[in-house]
Amino acid sequence: MQTAIRFRNPIFAGAVIALVLTLAPAPARATSKEIIELQTQVQQLLDMVQRIQSTLDTRFGVLQHLAEQTADDANRMNATVTALQQKINAQGDATNGKLDSNSGQVQSLNDSVDELKSRIAKLDKSIQDMQAQLQAIQNPPNPAGQQGTTAPGEMPGAPGPAMSQTPPLQETFQAGVRDFNAAKYEVAAGEFGDVLHYYPLDDLAGNAQFYLGEISYRQQNYSDAVKAYNAVLEGFPGNPKAPAAQLRKGLSLLQLNKKEAGIRELRQLIQRHSQTPEAAQARSKLNAMGVKAAVR
Repeated sequence: MQTAIRFRNPIFAGAVIALVLTLAPAPARATSKEIIELQTQVQQLLDMVQRIQSTLDTRFGVLQHLAEQTADDANRMNATVTALQQKINAQGDATNGKLDSNSGQVQSLNDSVDELKSRIAKLDKSIQDMQAQLQAIQNPPNPAGQQGTTAPGEMPGAPGPAMSQTPPLQETFQAGVRDFNAAKYEVAAGEFGDVLHYYPLDDLAGNAQFYLGEISYRQQNYSDAVKAYNAVLEGFPGNPKAPAAQLRKGLSLLQLNKKEAGIRELRQLIQRHSQTPEAAQARSKLNAMGVKAAVR
């Protein structure tokens, strides 16, 4: 409306001046015909002013309506964007929750497989013991009279000096898995430590090292977990637990707020073991973070 007023004042002033000139006493030489023509021009000028004013009012009303409509559209768009952002955040939280749940299920399945392998190995050992007993029955020892002579100063029949006992591999590892699943982490750590100490070159030593990392991870001691998983990746690179160790290492680094290192670890896992369930979990984690799984 202010725009209309700015246009109106000069035109209205001109109209008033023209009207004053019309009403002023005409010179003696002016004829009545000229006065009539002047009045007609003034009337036309006034009509033109009214039309301009009407046009300005109409256009100003249209502009004001467009401005209000634009403001409404902007408000609706802002509300839509806010709702979409909330939905994306909710989906991201849900995805993270599913990822953690799937990771726990996969790990539980791996634990069950390891325990089943240990039971099979124990059964195999029992069969071997039974075969040894059958052989002992079929081939009895020499009679008592033919026993070897005792050493000087040694009592006949007395047991020799006690020898250090090495814990059995399968039973020790199986006990560690069982205590780990029962959340007896200190006991399980000791049993897995025995496997590493007495059988450092066995395949189960890599599994035991992985479980030591899992104990630290479950206790939220992510720094020690990273060290344990590194020991698996560096000391047992061909171990079946290597993909899981690299996944857990990446997640532990993210928990330690080492984002770049964690992302790098998950990307390496996808590159090295692309067809494993752990690689799928790594992709889901990176997608939830809004990060590309691979760098071109």
